[in-house]
Amino acid sequence: MIASAERRATITDVAREAGTGKTSISRYLNGETSVLSPDLRERIEAAIAKLDYRPNQMARGLKRGRNRLIGMLLADLTNPYSVEVLQGVEAACHALGYMPLICHAANEIDMERRYLQLLTTYRVEGVIVNALGVKEELLQTFSRGGVPVVLVDRSIEGLVTDMVGLDNPAAVSLATRHLVDEGFDDVLFIVQPFRRISSRRVREAAFRDTIGALGAQGSTVVLDLADEAPALAAIDVQLEASEEKGTRIALFAANAPVALRVALHLKERYGADWQQRAALMSIDDSEWAELAGMTTIRQPTYDIGRRAVEFLHERLEGARMPARECLLPGELVVRASTRRDKL
Repeated sequence: MIASAERRATITDVAREAGTGKTSISRYLNGETSVLSPDLRERIEAAIAKLDYRPNQMARGLKRGRNRLIGMLLADLTNPYSVEVLQGVEAACHALGYMPLICHAANEIDMERRYLQLLTTYRVEGVIVNALGVKEELLQTFSRGGVPVVLVDRSIEGLVTDMVGLDNPAAVSLATRHLVDEGFDDVLFIVQPFRRISSRRVREAAFRDTIGALGAQGSTVVLDLADEAPALAAIDVQLEASEEKGTRIALFAANAPVALRVALHLKERYGADWQQRAALMSIDDSEWAELAGMTTIRQPTYDIGRRAVEFLHERLEGARMPARECLLPGELVVRASTRRDKL
C-alpha cells in the first residue's frame, strides 16, 4: 500500500495542541498578542513550532476581502533597468506583506493588453505599470473598480494616477552640462523612437532645451533597435565629420539598451580601442558601464520600485489625496569615456 502524503496542520490542530480555541490562534496570527496572556502566547508559539504550522495567507486574505496580490506589468524584463526596479518592488512587497505577480510583455502591445485583462481575473489589489503602449481606457478599468494604479518611469496620456520615476529633465541637463563643460564641441543625443513613450519624449526635449540654453552644438538621432542601420550610419557620418574638422563629439545614449548597441557598433567599426575614437555616455549605469569606463547617469532604480509599492500601499490603506508624481534625482558617475584629457 502506498502511503499518503502527510497532512498539513490546520488552525484547529494548533488550537488543540495549545489547549485553546481557534479565536485565540487567529488573534495571535493577526498580531493581536496584547489580548493574550504570556502563558497562552508561549503555548501557541510552541504548538506552531511543533506542528510546523503554516497559515494559508491567501485564504486568510480572502476572508478579510483582500488577497495581498499586486500585479506588475513590465515592458522589457531584459532591460537591466526593469530588473533593478523589480528588486525594489519585491523588497517593499516583502516588507509590507504583498505578493507581486510579474507580467513580462516583451515589448509587445498585444501582450500588454492580454496581461492587463488577466490581472483583472486574479483580482489584484493594485497594479504597477511600466509599459510600452498601454491605452488609458485599459487602466481606467482598474481605477473604476477601486484598484489603484502606479506608473513607473512613464505617464499615459489621459490617465491621472500616481507616477514614480527619474527626474528626467534634471538628469539630462546634468549629463549635457557635463559634456559641454568637458569641452565637447558637439553632442549627439541617441534615443529610441519617442513619440509613444513619455520618458523618451521628456529626455529628448530636455536635451534640446539644455543645448539651446548653453548655446552649444547638439542634435538628435533616433535609433530603432528593430531597424538600427539608418541611425548607426548617421552616427558614423557624424564621427567622420568630427575627425575631419578636428573637433570633439560626444555620443549621449538615452538608456542602457541604446548605449550597448552603439558600443557594440563602435567596437565592430573601430576595434578594441574604439573609445579612443568616440566618447560615449548613457542614462542607466549598467554593470558593463564600469568595465567599459563609460560615464553614466545612475538611476535610483531600487528606490523607484520601492516607492511605487509604498504608493499602492498608501492608497490601499485609504489615502485619498490627488495623484502624485514622485521624481527622484539621478547621479552623475564620471568615468574615463568623457574626461577632457581622454581624447
